[in-house]
This record gives sequence, structure tokens and C-alpha cells, in this order.
Amino acid sequence: QVQLVESGGGLVQPGGSLRLSCTTSGISFSFYDMSWYRQGPGKQRELVATITPGRRPDYDVSVNGRFIISRDNAKNTMFLEMNSLKPEDTAVYYCNAVLRSENYWGQGTQVTVSS
Repeated sequence: QVQLVESGGGLVQPGGSLRLSCTTSGISFSFYDMSWYRQGPGKQRELVATITPGRRPDYDVSVNGRFIISRDNAKNTMFLEMNSLKPEDTAVYYCNAVLRSENYWGQGTQVTVSS
């Protein structure tokens, strides 16, 4: 059974930081392209960042320079370090794993940026 479980969300003030984790099971993690998506209130789900099996990262322009995506293949886990958070970063953040036709999602973790 494939499971992707996000954690680390919460309430943070503008300018603050959070670190999200996505722990996986049931997949050969090191072979998958891993991504973080987010869906803000009243918005469509959007791609935030992607990391390849070779650890090459790619970021949406809205988070480039503030967020850092990483992965630990030994622990089957992906991370998202979020810095200089803004109210517009408020969203449910989802973990995604893709390998050819296989596409898996986590249940999401809420991130709220507010004073």
C-alpha cells in the first residue's frame, strides 16, 4: 500500500519559517520525481517545487530564493524548508510522487501565515 504523509504545517507569522516533511512508504522512493504542490483558499492547486531522483531542484518563481526542496533517499522522505513566509503562502501543501504512469498524493498539511 502506497502512503505519502505530510507533516510540519501550522500557523506562523509573516517572515517566519516552517519545515515540511513528506514520509513515504510502498514505493521505491529514490526513483520517483517528488514535488510539493499547494492549494490556497479559492485557488487551484499549483506546483511549488520539484526534485528529481538525482536531487536537481526546480521552483516556481513565487517561492524561488525563499523555499528549499530536498530529499533523503535513505529515509524515503522529502522536505520543504520555507523561509520568509508571506500571507499569500497560506495553503494546504501536498506531497506528490511520480514515476512514469504512477502518480501518488498525500493528504496535505495546512500552512497558515498570519499575524
